[in-house]
Amino acid sequence: MVIEEVYRLNRSAFFLMKAKAYWELLKFRLSLLVAFSCAFGYTLATPQVNWTTLILLFIGGLLLSGSSIVINQILERDYDKLMTRTMNRPLPTGRVSVAEAGIYSVLLFMVSMAILMYASNSLTVLLSIASMLLYSFVYTPLKRVGPIAVFVGAIPGAFPPLLGWVASTGTISYEALIIFGIQFIWQFPHFWAIAWLADDDYKKAGFKLLPFGGKKDLNTAIQIMIYTLFLLPLGMLPAKFGITGIDSAIVATVCGILFLAQTFSLMKTGSRASALRIMFGSFLYLPVVQIAYLLDKL
Repeated sequence: MVIEEVYRLNRSAFFLMKAKAYWELLKFRLSLLVAFSCAFGYTLATPQVNWTTLILLFIGGLLLSGSSIVINQILERDYDKLMTRTMNRPLPTGRVSVAEAGIYSVLLFMVSMAILMYASNSLTVLLSIASMLLYSFVYTPLKRVGPIAVFVGAIPGAFPPLLGWVASTGTISYEALIIFGIQFIWQFPHFWAIAWLADDDYKKAGFKLLPFGGKKDLNTAIQIMIYTLFLLPLGMLPAKFGITGIDSAIVATVCGILFLAQTFSLMKTGSRASALRIMFGSFLYLPVVQIAYLLDKL
């Protein structure tokens, strides 16, 4: 009886450990941001929101992102062991095997495809597949090649709002390209701020994401500032082309100015604290601006 009880408790602990590991593999917060951007694009495009479609697109985007992220972790498992920030992930610690992670990724992908095929259209599905392939099998290996990886990674990273728009309209219109462009440019200061903070860790794994030879210097800080500056005119384009109104353009401009102001501190000091503020600023900028666009349209 005691042995059976111990076995039952151990089995429960085992399943709990596995569930926690699979949850970590999903990187829920990152996948949630992807799903939100996808739902944002759909809501912005559609004249009448179908809540069933919206929820299914949200879930499909979440699972598709999760599948891509799991593949990324499979391919980088040996490098993750070398970095302090990633060495405790499920694959480096052995809590999940490569085979288990592979099956998990395939299941997430298949379910996401089934959902997107039901809730959207063939163009959305094709773009979703292209996004997953580009992120997992092009961007991921390029991280050890050079900063070109950031440019390549920014393409699938900007796909979610585009996918949402295409799911609603069935076409890649100039409006879709505008919201794609905002998220595309946003990723450069976002990625580079993270790379600045994690530079020592990235060097252990051979990742080369910072521009200008991977140096945390004034040139890199200026590059971050320039891309952040581009967000100011881009943020006003939805109002200019009648996608949204003037209120959201004001919000986007104010957010853009506050985001830009943080880059001047990095140019002046080159400090970790300044890079940290840019990273947190990037986390705030995108959802705040997207919510402002939605509220202005509604």
